[in-house]
Amino acid sequence: MGEPAGQESSRSIGLIAGQGMLPRIIATDARARGYRVVVAALKGLSDGTEGEYSDHTRSFNAGKIGAVMSYFRDNGVSEAVFAGKIPKALLYDGTIRPDFRALGLLLKLVDQRDDTLIAKIVAEFAKEGISFLHMKDFCSDLLTPPGKLTKKGPSRAEKRDIEFGFKMAKEIGSLGIGQTVVVKDRDVMAVEAIEGTDEAIRRGGLLAGGGAVVVKVSRPGQDMRFDVPVVGPDTLGVMVQSKVRVLALEAGKSIFLERESFISGAEEAGITVIGVEG
Repeated sequence: MGEPAGQESSRSIGLIAGQGMLPRIIATDARARGYRVVVAALKGLSDGTEGEYSDHTRSFNAGKIGAVMSYFRDNGVSEAVFAGKIPKALLYDGTIRPDFRALGLLLKLVDQRDDTLIAKIVAEFAKEGISFLHMKDFCSDLLTPPGKLTKKGPSRAEKRDIEFGFKMAKEIGSLGIGQTVVVKDRDVMAVEAIEGTDEAIRRGGLLAGGGAVVVKVSRPGQDMRFDVPVVGPDTLGVMVQSKVRVLALEAGKSIFLERESFISGAEEAGITVIGVEG
C-alpha cells in the first residue's frame, strides 16, 4: 500500500485522529510514502497510541480548531487528512469546548448538518494555507469491492430489500441525515441520524424482530476527504446481536476494516455481505 518510501520525504502531513483503526492505517501508509506525519489526537477519541505511528503528536480537545491550525503551521504542515470517527453527538454532550476560532465558525453556520460543518472547517483551515487530502488515497485497498463477499449471496427477497434500502439511504444522505438504513420487507425499520450506525442497527434490528437488511452508502456527491462510510468489527458484533441477515455496502465508496476476519465472522453468524455499485 502506498508509494516507495522517500518519494515525498520533504513533505509533512497533518493527521487529525479520531476513533478507531483508521488513524494508524493512514499514518502508516503516509510514512511508507515518505511523509513526516504530524498527529493532532482528539482527546477522548484517539486511543493514545499515536506516538507509535507518528513523527510528532499532541492532544487537543475537538473544539480547539485554532490551536490545531497553529500546531500544524508550526510543524510545516500544508496538507492534512481526517482519520477516524468524530461522533456528531459531541456537539451536544458538553465534550467539545470551542476556542475563539471555533466559536466564530459556529456562529456563521446556517445549520449543523455534516456537510455544512465540514465546509466551514475546511474553509477555516484553507485560510491558514492548509488543504485536506482524500483519506482513501492512503487506504485504497480497504475500499469495499463490488459483488458478493461472503460465500452465501442474498435471497431474492433480500435483493429486493437491498435495492429498496439503497434508494432510501441515498435519499436520507442527500438530506444530510445519515448514511445507513435498516429495512425489512421493503419497509424502513430505522434511519441513521446523530446516534450513528451501530445504534441505528440496534433499533432497527429490534423493530424488525430479526432478519433485517442493513444498507450503508455514501452521500450523493460525497467528498471522499471526509466522513467516508466505514464498517469494522464493532458493527459486526452489533449485527449479530440484532439478528441482521444482510449487510450491503456501497462498493468503492465505503471503507471495510479487517475485511477477512469480518467476513469469516459474518459467515459463521449466517450474515450475507455484499458490495453494491451505485
